[in-house]
Amino acid sequence: MASGPAEESEPSLGESELAVNPFDGLPFSSCYYELLEQRRALPIWAARFLFLEHLESSPTGVVLVSGEPGSGKSTQIPQWCAEFALARGFQLGQVTVTQPYPLAAMSLASRVADEMDLTLGHEIGYSIPQEDCTGPNTMLRFCWDRLLLQEVASTRGPGAWTVLILDEAQERSVASDLLQGLLRDTRLRNLPGDRRVVVVTDPALEPKLQAFWGSSPIVRVPREPGGSPTLVYRDTVPTDLVEAACQAVLELCQREEAPGDVLVYLPSEEEISLCCESLSRELGMLAIPGPPPRVLPLHPGCGQAIQAVYEDTDMSVRKVVVTHWLADFSFSLPSIQHVIDSGLELRSVYSPRIRAESQVLRPISKCQAEARLLRARGFPSGSCLRLYSKSILELEAPPLPRPKVFEENLSSLVLLLRRKQIAEPGECHFLDRPAPEALMQALEDLDYLAALDDDGDLSDLGIILSEFPLPPELAKALLASCEFDCVDEMLTLAAMLTAAPGFTRPPLCAEEAALRRALEHADGDHSSLIQIYEAFVQSGADESWCQARGLNWAALCQARKLREELVELMQRIELPLSQPAFGSEQNRRDLQKALLSGFFLKVARDTDGTGNYLLLTHKHVAQLSPCCSYRNRRAPAQPPAWVLYHSFSISKDNCLCIVSEIQPEMLVELAPPYFLSNLPPSESRDFLNQLREGAAQPTSAQTDSSSAQEYGDGCVLQ
Repeated sequence: MASGPAEESEPSLGESELAVNPFDGLPFSSCYYELLEQRRALPIWAARFLFLEHLESSPTGVVLVSGEPGSGKSTQIPQWCAEFALARGFQLGQVTVTQPYPLAAMSLASRVADEMDLTLGHEIGYSIPQEDCTGPNTMLRFCWDRLLLQEVASTRGPGAWTVLILDEAQERSVASDLLQGLLRDTRLRNLPGDRRVVVVTDPALEPKLQAFWGSSPIVRVPREPGGSPTLVYRDTVPTDLVEAACQAVLELCQREEAPGDVLVYLPSEEEISLCCESLSRELGMLAIPGPPPRVLPLHPGCGQAIQAVYEDTDMSVRKVVVTHWLADFSFSLPSIQHVIDSGLELRSVYSPRIRAESQVLRPISKCQAEARLLRARGFPSGSCLRLYSKSILELEAPPLPRPKVFEENLSSLVLLLRRKQIAEPGECHFLDRPAPEALMQALEDLDYLAALDDDGDLSDLGIILSEFPLPPELAKALLASCEFDCVDEMLTLAAMLTAAPGFTRPPLCAEEAALRRALEHADGDHSSLIQIYEAFVQSGADESWCQARGLNWAALCQARKLREELVELMQRIELPLSQPAFGSEQNRRDLQKALLSGFFLKVARDTDGTGNYLLLTHKHVAQLSPCCSYRNRRAPAQPPAWVLYHSFSISKDNCLCIVSEIQPEMLVELAPPYFLSNLPPSESRDFLNQLREGAAQPTSAQTDSSSAQEYGDGCVLQ
């Protein structure tokens, strides 16, 4: 299958002076032919003719592609689909490729633009949060799957695309699973126009997808030729994974017979950072010939710096790339010869019963372990060191990655399903159906937020909420700020809460701690985030300013872009904006009202005056996060009695993160009465219901009764 009619359009090296790129009408560059030779050497190339044949004739309009990591699926399939669409003169829309991670969409678009000899941002583009690198002539777009899902939910049909490629389906992201369900659903089965859907996956998920898609044809990519990597197990998992990984890298670098780049898998971003710092220090002092190896991190927090992993083409300098689950499937690094695999991953898992996330350290799946092993296969074959025993892989590792639909808050998912007028989320087809408890909790939360009407359909407010690329409770707080005249501040806060954490780590020294403390606000963490953002903008978005204070420069840049995006969205749907008033007493109260309008589900009370907070929605006890401004500023003074928090993690110390003090009277004014009535029995619930009924007056220790008269009416958005 390596040759056939489909290859006749590919120019040969002898035609380089005559061949013209059909996508832009310009002659091919010499670089195109160099990359073409590399493309033809990929395992996927042998399946090119068969893939195009199935794409043309599939009775369902769906083609499945199954192949191992590194076989070239993610770069070649989109190009062939673009050629297919161009040859048939499709006018319906572009070829769209979904990726489970924004960084993968960005890096693949750059690579494919080079291979097709086209300009990134023109014929080839990408769409990721806060960055739309496309133009009116873009015909091949790489897109984060959640953004495409948002687009599909906002239109009556399936969206403007000719061919839709759902890549890395084995990652089991919520958006990818739901897009497949919507496309299989009867409402979208008879798609307008001559459309095609391509689902690309790892062989481990192939049987499940075959059963899901029925009679759709499947293209299996041949295995890459070459010897198998040398595989070594450790008898037990080391107590210090970072130290063990560093030691393994140092040993490799000292062995002359083990050239080639190294890929290190660790569970978390924190461990990646620690490993990179340690390796950079140790390798610089290592007595080896030539320049010291270059250590590069690869995780979502890297932002644009991820390009350094691919753009560094100096073959004389060994690269050591330190990553986690992000590089299991979505990133291919052909120069890798050696893999060091910790066998563990740290994931956030949401519990609908207690409305909380926990950081779960767990074994990777057998599918992931195999994908990591295959990264070291090539000419010559390399090595893979697994920092765990073979019995752990056989007995404790699940066969496939866990579907994210079992591990995420489904409120946003249910909101989108209702936007698509799917009355019951259970009616939508899923590769794996979500737990009924998770769906019911999501429906309950949306009902509390007034996003649903009496019939269970989206209310007018719910339709507006579904337009925002924010969690429903944060979108509700932003809408409430229109009533309370604090939109400017709430836009900043929404952007800061959505971006990566502003504090990268605890302060390293007294000077850094003092500079950071100067940015903290007396009203708590939410106001501190606004103050940090304003100071960041005033600094001119200076990276050194952020480093001096231990702030995440990339996260703050992301927040700035997101804020601009939210402003444009507010203007497009004709919602009012407000003038900045941050710092005034009135603005302080208005901001609290807006926050409580969306986050009344996330309130806790200090029951004994020692910082042990009982959460209202369940009987978990939590403490303030070590990064909380109240712990840094008020200790050993008494902590606030009532707080609103952004997130609750049960991983380590049951911490409340991003906390601000509130008054219970304001909660009673703004929370739905039936929410207060449905709270589990507790002294806090009784106290709130007494306030609501006017049967009791709070003591001065619990609230300031004089300020209670100033709170005004509740949020009409409810």
